Amino acid sequence: MRVGFGFDVHQLSEERDFILGGIQIPADKGILGHSDADVLLHAIADAILGALALGDIGIHFPDTSSDNKGIDSKLILAKCISLAAEKGYKISNLDSTVVCEKPKIMPYAQAMRACIAEICKVSIDEISIKATTNEKLGFIGREEGIVAYAVVMLVKQ
Repeated sequence: MRVGFGFDVHQLSEERDFILGGIQIPADKGILGHSDADVLLHAIADAILGALALGDIGIHFPDTSSDNKGIDSKLILAKCISLAAEKGYKISNLDSTVVCEKPKIMPYAQAMRACIAEICKVSIDEISIKATTNEKLGFIGREEGIVAYAVVMLVKQ
């Protein structure tokens, strides 16, 4: 088995949609980035790549490439799942935490878990999503940004 840890952070912007865990969530501000800026899927992708010692999503999907401009992060995660499968691994389980003040994330957790489970080709029971605020501290507390953390365990197929 192999374990990987992922982290991602993005700014919030009134000009963007709030895409998280592969779904669009109603919000006053969206997530700013070169891709669709789905911090949760990015953290998960980084965790998978880390478990495989394949670097990070910046190596595989550089933000300097016009090919990746506006890319759907579900495609990024699917590619990382394919890389794991090529090396003979699949996800055993995934645990993640999203940190933001608004919007409330947990009402959407089931839909995000279902989306992620489908991409990762695992049962929804293998996907955990938690959420918390930053207690109004720092850039997250000022609603300037959002952070996601993820840990994955990969097992041989």
